Amino acid sequence: MCGIVGVMRFDGAPVPHALLRAMADRLTHRGPDADGYWTAGSVGFGHRRLSIIDVASSAQPMAGPGDRLHLSFNGEILNYRSLRGDLSFPFRTEGDTETLLAAHQVHGRDAVHLLQGQFAYALHDADDGELLLVRDRLGILPLYYHVDATMIVFASEIKALLPALPAGPQIDTASLDDYLALRSVPAPNTLFAGVRKLPAGHRLRVTATGTTRLERYWTLPTGTRRGVDPAAAVEEVSIALEQAIEAAMVADVPLGAYLSGGVDSSLVVALMTRLRGGTGVETFAAGFGDPRTDELPHARRVSELMHTRHHEVVLAPRDFTELWPLLTWHRDAPVSEPSDIAMYRLAELARGHVRVVLSGEGSDELFAGYPKYRAAPKLALAGRIPAALRLPAVNALQRRLPPSAARARIALRTLSGATEEERLRTWFAPFTASERHELVGRWGRHPRSAHPADGDLVRRMLAADVASWLPDNLLERGDRMSMAASVELRPPFLDHRLVELAFGLPSSLKVRGGTTKWIVKEVARRHLPDEIVDRRKVGFRVPMDAWFRGALEDMAWDLLRDPDSLATTLMDRPAVTRLLERHRAGTANEEARIWPLLSLEVWYRAFFRDTAPERPAEVVR
Repeated sequence: MCGIVGVMRFDGAPVPHALLRAMADRLTHRGPDADGYWTAGSVGFGHRRLSIIDVASSAQPMAGPGDRLHLSFNGEILNYRSLRGDLSFPFRTEGDTETLLAAHQVHGRDAVHLLQGQFAYALHDADDGELLLVRDRLGILPLYYHVDATMIVFASEIKALLPALPAGPQIDTASLDDYLALRSVPAPNTLFAGVRKLPAGHRLRVTATGTTRLERYWTLPTGTRRGVDPAAAVEEVSIALEQAIEAAMVADVPLGAYLSGGVDSSLVVALMTRLRGGTGVETFAAGFGDPRTDELPHARRVSELMHTRHHEVVLAPRDFTELWPLLTWHRDAPVSEPSDIAMYRLAELARGHVRVVLSGEGSDELFAGYPKYRAAPKLALAGRIPAALRLPAVNALQRRLPPSAARARIALRTLSGATEEERLRTWFAPFTASERHELVGRWGRHPRSAHPADGDLVRRMLAADVASWLPDNLLERGDRMSMAASVELRPPFLDHRLVELAFGLPSSLKVRGGTTKWIVKEVARRHLPDEIVDRRKVGFRVPMDAWFRGALEDMAWDLLRDPDSLATTLMDRPAVTRLLERHRAGTANEEARIWPLLSLEVWYRAFFRDTAPERPAEVVR
């Protein structure tokens, strides 16, 4: 993958080369291998390259025949070889960049429908002066922009926009409510005022005079197939997943895989091993030295079964205190999950051996892997109880639950939402609507856009997660933490062909007999032992509850109680103190709320305590 930047002015003023370079310099980690620039009057592109395909050629920005089209591209077109055979074009390179350029030369804007892979790109057409910004269907790769009366500027990461913003960075206070509700800000908004995020599956058309048009070019399929034979469906998913993994292994550099020992990453590794003829896959795992959550023994077991070349890293509280400012700079936002730090250390480890890693992201959101999908129907019935009766009962039950009953507490908290849309959001919410009101009742908020979906409750939940949780949190984190170490991350479960297949299958094949992700587990049984397939889902779990009562406790109290902190100036300070005290006393496990508040504070200090935020100093190891 790479980093792209660009400027198009509407007032006829030229684009300074120095501005493009200043923007691109902030993306060196995304493209340490080369840089390139192109300007033509009022439009200019910049590019930082991480060479994965056609390493010796395919420099960018790239021009088409006659200099009509210019392209700056981040990502991989995984079906580029087959596309090339269908395009009449004077190819000069062997890579996917020129294939993308050729597809637009031949098919125009509809070329995006031909693409398989992960991508975010900018295309300028000299004939009509239009700038086209495009983001892949699932939002695997990012693209941000700022537009005003005089210009549009765009970049792969927000920090690269900042040199071009006339007023410098400012906080979008309306997005703070979204952050506390979701641990991230849904597209098109961000925590930076005036900075927009191109939504997944969309393209933005910008004329030379500044007229903009946002278009959705892809959406999840509607309706599910009826009368699907379970065994036949398992075979379909098995074939589609293997095809997706085979496509994701297209590269001219070494590649490997993350391996947690869970069913998704283990299945990806098993199929990679099969496609590699039984050996030769590099795998990478992270642990935390806590027997409650450490999955390293399970990852080792899968590695032994698949004969991989296995590598491990173990994290400690010191990694968090040292890396938090640096990774906040990379994230352009509060580090939304403690596991982000682990993901970076994992990518850092992988970088010593490979350039590309495959992962299991997306499986849970397509095939109903979280416990919430199993619990949802029962809680939906409880949600029909009038709020006046339901909320007091929910609050009373929460107070009686022991700190160890984290999953039960999450399930109960969802019942605090007044509508189904609010309840769907609350599954992943650090703070419920009432808790947010207690903290920040005076803030404004953006209107919440619903994610309409057809079908049963599980299908509606999956559609909501694919619309927001996946691109705005999970994939955004994965991209930033891997690219911080200059490693490309590929999630084969999010091949759009597999996504469309998944959403055509009935929910009864996803949650079946009380088993979540049933169909994926049946595919996995063909390649992995039951001890891996049926193991209880843990996830990338960091023991923050213990660390916030130990090595990180002073940090939490110092930052959140600082008189100049964001928590003090924009929130209710007594409410924050009560939260910290409950966790210290052990009467409640408040790690899920302490973390986002701390991350917000670290972000505020990284981008707003200095007038010209720069990359923090590298950690010396």
